[in-house]
Amino acid sequence: MILPIVAYGDPILRKKCKEIDANYPKLAELLSNMFETMYHASGVGLAAPQIGVPIRLFLVDASPFADDEDLSEEEQHSLKDFKKVFINATIKEETGTPWNFNEGCLSIPDIREDVSRKDTITISYQDENFENHTEVFNGLAARIIQHEYDHIEGILFTDKLSSLKKRLLKSRLEKISKGKINVDYKMRFPNLKKGR
Repeated sequence: MILPIVAYGDPILRKKCKEIDANYPKLAELLSNMFETMYHASGVGLAAPQIGVPIRLFLVDASPFADDEDLSEEEQHSLKDFKKVFINATIKEETGTPWNFNEGCLSIPDIREDVSRKDTITISYQDENFENHTEVFNGLAARIIQHEYDHIEGILFTDKLSSLKKRLLKSRLEKISKGKINVDYKMRFPNLKKGR
């Protein structure tokens, strides 16, 4: 089932999310709905707070980047089948050289900006079967994970921009929160005026 994506301005996007355990109700159904919602919106990652659920859960599918000719052959290959569920994740370490990449977000449609992030992360998480993993990711895979991880920490990519950039985007962000934007996927707008 395709769920509405929560738009910028909703307080849930600012919450530090709670951990869950294997008894979380209807988790398989939630994951299925999240993947369907993400694919419908042409996203490569989706975090639970983006569909209004404040839990430490996000998923990624980086395969759309596997055809990116700007990437090395090795990185294209590693992204081809990169589809994962992250539950109760904690980034243990961010290392390497910071690099800029143009990021967007399904909760903030039509705004894309260069964001600087370190290129390697070590992350501990549980998969959909609640098995524990600690893994190292780098490059684009690390960046997608960092972006989604920020969501479960209540952080948006626009928080990482310069104060000048934030001021320049302020009115566009307010329009998004009021639903004054055209998107081709379902969204829930926090400041939408009823009866318009």
